[in-house]
Amino acid sequence: MKVLYAIQGTGNGHLSRARDIVPILQKKKIHLDILVSGTQADISIPHPIKYQLSGLSFIFGKKGGVDMWRTYFRTNAARLQKEVKSIPVSDYDLIINDFEPVSAWACKLRQKPCIALSHQAAVLSPHAPRPKKKDALGKLILTKYAPSTKQYGFHFKAYDENLFTPIIRQEIRNTTRTTDKHYTVYLPSYSEEKIMGVLSNIKNTYWEVFSKHGPTKFFWKNMTIRPIDNTAFIQSMASSKGVLCGAGFETPAEALHMQNKLLVIPMKGQYEQQCNAAALNEMGVPVIKSLKKKHLDKIRAWVDSDTKVDIFYPDITENIIDRLLEETLVSPTHEFL
Repeated sequence: MKVLYAIQGTGNGHLSRARDIVPILQKKKIHLDILVSGTQADISIPHPIKYQLSGLSFIFGKKGGVDMWRTYFRTNAARLQKEVKSIPVSDYDLIINDFEPVSAWACKLRQKPCIALSHQAAVLSPHAPRPKKKDALGKLILTKYAPSTKQYGFHFKAYDENLFTPIIRQEIRNTTRTTDKHYTVYLPSYSEEKIMGVLSNIKNTYWEVFSKHGPTKFFWKNMTIRPIDNTAFIQSMASSKGVLCGAGFETPAEALHMQNKLLVIPMKGQYEQQCNAAALNEMGVPVIKSLKKKHLDKIRAWVDSDTKVDIFYPDITENIIDRLLEETLVSPTHEFL
């Protein structure tokens, strides 16, 4: 049986999850090919990639949201259409898709079943938490970005039958938790200058900031600014007093699993992160709307607090893969959502 596993390469979460999923798929009686599309990821997967595509990427800005102009100018419609037509999805018995648009649209055009295995599939579930403020356009983009015929999703809680708790990569599970003096910061949609300008006002607190926007490590006042490095980031989280990050999925889930104190700032104009923030807030995780000086009191209150969410995520990744393979091969569906 030939299986194509297609992974979104924008951000780090999809590829982080793939580092655990790929070895499990490789143990099964299948021929596995991997497709990755998109940019903006800071990590890789230690497995051969058959299809490496530009795809459709959202470019992180420096003011708390997506840089829509850079995203627009990086999007080449003719190139994207060519990539969609180039993927031989008909050659595969099964396509597993982690929010990857090229293979998803190739499947839709050829009426080939496409199985979503992603966090976004869970966010779109009617049983998952939603923000109070509706965003019809954001929901529409999330729905149409990578269409699928069947959905298996990951969320902070198993809100529905086909929704599961997060995949916590083995690198995190095998890391020993300690407590140092610093707080770990990962806010990729903010500039280093913005982060420094706000967090330097929190006295007697040391920040270890991981930045997408600079290639070198340096020290400034009460913080260290360093480029993204997977090993260093895990070590920093494992020894931190708390984690301040965006309202993505993998980093908050890993912080919760490590029993870290957590504070999140959802990206502006990013419907998925607004949904994540709503779910985290229901669980007791504090949320602030933006990284601005007017929110300093809330950041100070979080630093002074000892409140953590008591949660543990079991290792059920292979069970999920087995269920997906059994259900999709026995009763495939061709209806796209």
